[in-house]
Amino acid sequence: MARMVHCVVLGREAEGLDKLPHPGSLGGQIYENVSKEGWEQWLMRLQMIINENQLTTATPHNIEIIEKYMVSFLFGKNDMG
Repeated sequence: MARMVHCVVLGREAEGLDKLPHPGSLGGQIYENVSKEGWEQWLMRLQMIINENQLTTATPHNIEIIEKYMVSFLFGKNDMG
């Protein structure tokens, strides 16, 4: 049986992720609170953010920016995402 979570993105119960999608405590928070469907929504938004802002994941500065967008999108902790 699939692991279920109350997804903060969808606002309802949904199938949880199979593994931590991101390192560290943020990855654990995402694993516990974001569903597969919610994570897929983030990945689609991430692609738009990368393209619109011409970001690359090769630099620590850009990774910081992407993480801020991610926290905003997933948890609504400001209005960046």
